[in-house]
Parts: sequence; C-alpha cells; structure tokens
Amino acid sequence: MIQTIQTKPYTDQKMGTAGLRRKSKVVMQEHYIENFMQAIFDVIGNLKGKTYVLGGDGRFYNDIAIQKIIKMAAANGVTKLVIGQNGFLSTPASSNIILKNHLDGGFVLSASHNPGGENGDFGIKYANQSGGQCPSSVSDAIYQRTLTIKEFKICDTPDVDLSKLGHQELCGMEIEVIDPVTDYVDMMENIFDFAAIKKLFANGFTMCFDAMNAVTGPYAKRIFEDILGARQGSVVNATPLPDFGGLHPDPNLLYAKELVDLMFSDKSPNFGAANDGDGDRNMILGHKFFVTPSDSLAILTDNFDLIPAYKNGIFGVAKSAATSTAVSRVAKAHNIGYYEVPTGWKYFVNLMDSKRITFCGEESFGTGSSHIREKDGIWAVLFWLNIIAATGKSVEEITREHWKKYGRSYYMRFDFEGIDTVVADRLMADLENKLPHLNGKDYGSYHITEAAPFIYHDPVDNSDTKNGLIIKFADGSRIVYRLSGTGSSGATLRVYLEKYETANLSEDPLKILNDLLQIAMEIAEVSQRTGKQQADVIT
Repeated sequence: MIQTIQTKPYTDQKMGTAGLRRKSKVVMQEHYIENFMQAIFDVIGNLKGKTYVLGGDGRFYNDIAIQKIIKMAAANGVTKLVIGQNGFLSTPASSNIILKNHLDGGFVLSASHNPGGENGDFGIKYANQSGGQCPSSVSDAIYQRTLTIKEFKICDTPDVDLSKLGHQELCGMEIEVIDPVTDYVDMMENIFDFAAIKKLFANGFTMCFDAMNAVTGPYAKRIFEDILGARQGSVVNATPLPDFGGLHPDPNLLYAKELVDLMFSDKSPNFGAANDGDGDRNMILGHKFFVTPSDSLAILTDNFDLIPAYKNGIFGVAKSAATSTAVSRVAKAHNIGYYEVPTGWKYFVNLMDSKRITFCGEESFGTGSSHIREKDGIWAVLFWLNIIAATGKSVEEITREHWKKYGRSYYMRFDFEGIDTVVADRLMADLENKLPHLNGKDYGSYHITEAAPFIYHDPVDNSDTKNGLIIKFADGSRIVYRLSGTGSSGATLRVYLEKYETANLSEDPLKILNDLLQIAMEIAEVSQRTGKQQADVIT
C-alpha cells in the first residue's frame, strides 16, 4: 500500500561535492531521509522504467535508511533496484554496476572517510547514469526542492530481506539482491595482470591491507587472499562495523596508525595499503616508507604501459589544483594531455567522458581511472602490486628512481579543523582581497610571482569554477588555501605546501617546507583569526 505522508522541509539538505553529509543524529530526525530522497525523486522525475543501484558502507543507520529508500523508490514508481547483499556496496563497485549494466544511476549511503556511529557522520551520494556524481545543476535543483517539500510517498510494507541473493518484488517494483564483490572482481581481473601478482605472492612477497573495519574488507579478502594468494590474515580490520570499530576510516598517516606503526617497524611486510570507509581512497606504504598521493599519481601515470588494460596508451591525466605538480612532469615526458581541475570528482568525469584523460587523482588519497567514474582504492593498490611484480623493485626503490628521473615535489597538507564557518569564510574572503597586493613581494628567499584565485575553465561544458587560492613563487614553490566541504560540522581550512627539488631528494619534508609553512600562516593570519598555533592534522 502506497502512503502519502505530510512533512515539513529541512533547510540544511544542500549537497556538497560528494553528496549530502551530516551528523548521524541529524539524519535520524523524523522524515529527514524521506524529505531528501523525495526531493531527489521529484527532480529526477519520470521514474517508470528506470533502474538504480543501492548500497552503503555499513555505517550506523545504513540499514534503516536503505529500507526507507527501498520503500520510497517503489512508491515513486522506480521499476527496479539492484542492491548489494546485506546493503553493502563500495562506491567504486556501485559505479561499475551502473556502467556495466547501463543503469540510470544509484544511491550510495556513505560519508566516505568520516567517522561512523551514532555520534559520527552519515551521508548519501546520488550518482547519475555516468556512474559519477550528479552535476551541480541537478544537486542545486534537489536542494531547492527540499526547501518546498510538503509530502513524500512511501510503501507501507515490512522490511526487505537483503541477506538473500536473488529477485524479490515490493509494491510492484523489482528488487535484485546481488553479491557486491563479484562484478568488481571481474573488472579488476580485466585490468591487471593477476598471474604476475599471484607469482609475486607465491615467491614470498608479503603485504598488509587495512580495511579499517569498513566496506572494502570483503573485497580485499576475496581479491588479495583468496584469488591472488596473499597469506591469510594479510587483510586486517576486514569486517565492516557500524562504528568502524571506533576507527576514523581515513587512510592517512594519522588515522591509519596501526598500519603505519607496522610498516615502520623492523618486522614490516613488503607492502602496506589502506582504504577508507566506502573504498574510494587509498594509502600506499613500503617498508619504513610512505608514498604521498601526489607522488603515487605521478608514478602510476609513468608506468601505465606495465598494466595490460593501458599498454596501448592513455589519453591523459588530471589532478586537482591542490595536488602537487609531480604528475605534470610525467605528462610532459609522455606527451599526453594534462589538466588541473577544482576539487571534486565530477570535474574528472567530464574529462573522462570526452576521452581527454584516463588517469586522475587528488591529494586527499584519491586516485582513479576511466574504468569507472569514481576514485578507486583497491584499483590503486592493485596498480602498485602490478608495478612491483613487473619490475621486481620495492615501493621505496620505485619512488626514489622516479625522483631521480623527474625531481621531487616536497609536499604536505595542513588541516585546521573545526573552525567557525563565519571565521573561516571571512579569512578566505580577506585573503582573496589581499592576493593582488602580494604579487612581486619577497618573504625571505621566496619571491611571489603570482597570487590569485584558482579558476578552472571546463573544456567540455565551458563552465568556469573558482576553487581555492594559490600563491606561486619564483622557484616553483606553491601555497594553496582551500576550505573543505567534506566535514559535517564547522569548517576545515586546508593549507597545501609544495617545493620542487632536483638534487636534494632525501630530506624530511617538514624540514624542507617549514619556512614555507611560516609564510603561509603569516599571509593568511591563521593563528590570529582561528586561535590555532598549529594544524590539527598533518599529512
């Protein structure tokens, strides 16, 4: 039985670059999920004949929200839902399912790398038929609809059993519950040389993959242990938990401390990696060695011809403006397309769809390719394993040889978290007004050659987007300032520092970048305005 229920709008349901993200207790409010989903269904319109994929990373409230969405989809006329077993589905896997089966889009319930639990975060990503994030025009229309919504439709039926694979029906809508891992594994086998990686493990190579009690645990166990032959137990924190076992599922040096401590010990395995909550981010480590995401993107791009799926060439590569310029030198050497875009995967999607790029990446531990329209953590890990299998070299050897060939971009990110949004917005506005007066100014040995907002002109849709502020110096160094939209409370000021070196390749990055950090703090008046003397998170 379909019910039409009266409701009142919430005013905080505007989507960011990665969908809707709010505190769990916010989305648990009466009709909060229902209002947001009804707004999506209203904006999409004409749902008869359409099929969507649905799943999540297993965080707290996923199970309840998924049942609400199933019943609402049926009531609004959706023809079919494809749902991951027990409601589990990684973001990369969902994108693959949309593309492989030519679906009309999908809904992934995840707040990505943010903490879970009742006091943690919750999120909903809406993807269109491209398999990637919906355009800003669509997300803006959804937000406007949330402001005027007065009712929603829902089927008054018992919950659906999502543990059972196969087909079911609900209020005239078909439901297909699928193994969330199978299609993804098939895709990876068609990209990488699994035989070579199997041989690598058979010869005694060891690894540790930290799934951080999030959604990629089952994917990683199937691929690395069951198929490729890594020893049992190579995948740790492999069971998805509603609160991620108390872990903050962000694969960086701070939050993946258990893995980092292991990899920097004398008894570390040969290779270490971690994924985030929904499986789209990755961190790469060797024995007592960390690879920055910027360097990782450059190294993967430089070695594309070692991977079966890319051996005939790639179109090009793109990076977010905040990511280091390391990959630009690789693109120039290979004579392939190179693009610098704002933060947000949708900008990469335009370039992929128009066959301008094959690879792309962000400094925030996200790397991917045109095999799907999202970043893909396990894809990046398999890429590294394939390079190691093909070259016989360690993570550190591969990285240091890359630096010798191209030079090294010393690079770090400093996050100032939990800043009052009014304070953060004023800091950025005043800094932008200050930029024109900085051109030509000296800070010690650093001479500013350009200080301006980053403005991206999309070659596909001819749109212009402003995203962050960049200060460039005569020696190639850069400071990038940006407010993050990935948190659920307050604002995060991100300050990115980069210094290029061709001879001095083995110093501590913080030592190399310390003078630049002081300059960045001084120019933006960070301490005076926020009260913070140092960053909360350094990566």
